[in-house]
Amino acid sequence: MVVVITGASAGVGRAVARKFAQRGASIALLARGREGLEGARRDVHELGGRAIAIECDVSNASAVEDAAARAESELGPIDVWVNNAMVSVLAPVREMQADEYERVTEVTYLGVVYGTLAALKRMLPRDRGVIVQVGSTLAYRGIPLQSAYCAAKHAIQGFHDCLRSELLHDRSSVRVTMVNLPALNTPQFRWMRSRMPRKPKPFGTIFQPEVAADAIVWAADHPRREWNVGAGTTKAIIANSFFPSLLDRYLARTGFDVPFTDEPEEADRPDNLFQPLPLDAGAHGVFDEDANERSPQLWAEQHRGWLAAAVAALAVGPLVGWSVGRWLSRRGPTDQRTNRPTDQP
Repeated sequence: MVVVITGASAGVGRAVARKFAQRGASIALLARGREGLEGARRDVHELGGRAIAIECDVSNASAVEDAAARAESELGPIDVWVNNAMVSVLAPVREMQADEYERVTEVTYLGVVYGTLAALKRMLPRDRGVIVQVGSTLAYRGIPLQSAYCAAKHAIQGFHDCLRSELLHDRSSVRVTMVNLPALNTPQFRWMRSRMPRKPKPFGTIFQPEVAADAIVWAADHPRREWNVGAGTTKAIIANSFFPSLLDRYLARTGFDVPFTDEPEEADRPDNLFQPLPLDAGAHGVFDEDANERSPQLWAEQHRGWLAAAVAALAVGPLVGWSVGRWLSRRGPTDQRTNRPTDQP
């Protein structure tokens, strides 16, 4: 299997690379930072996979196309393309700058578009392959202080809907799926640009990036329309469909306080918005003690066929027993030797 992963140097992308490596995949790792890419490449090799590290800014369509060409030249035909790269800015809309909106949109949204185009160029003629769009709870429900990121994720969701409908229309065997992620313990909370006075933390129930990686790899094998990770993701999406105004008011009260620690933010802290930081951050952030290593909801999603069968059996079993009892009662008492009603000659 040949896999391309954008944003592969850290966080979710790094965890996804490790997960595919455990399956012996050949992986093209795309990211901007050389140090993180080399760390990811070592991880893949140590886990039994094969990897090439490609320095690539996904906001550059030509660079993404060149990376796809190199991946196929060195590894072979691409089977799975994972669009994961992202950047973000934490600030009220009134304090955001135009170039920050532009940058977040180019990386987080257009990077997905450019990656998808490069993948389709190769997959459509072969009529096979899977494209995994890494979405978010925030693709459906925007929150305060992350307007650029939420808008980009909303755009990905709309793009996904359009592409999927077109592939269905064309009866293509190329598949596209979207994995909506919850709050995750990744390095982004220590290198995203922020204008807030305290250090940020994930908003909501926190999961380890390996939970996201498990969902993404599973989605590549089972590319249904969308996958939600974490019960909170599904609850937020459903709640926003029915009670958006109520959520507006709830987030107005909580969204400026809950997603922060008590630690003051460092003045002039470097961020990775326009340039990668010269370090290998790995997959995990600083919230290991608060992060869940498993998602019962994801397990249930992955095994919903078995669960549905079990529920059906539990529901039908008593009904069958009741029906048999009714039938026997209508026959009346029987002779144990002949199994015939005792009143039958």
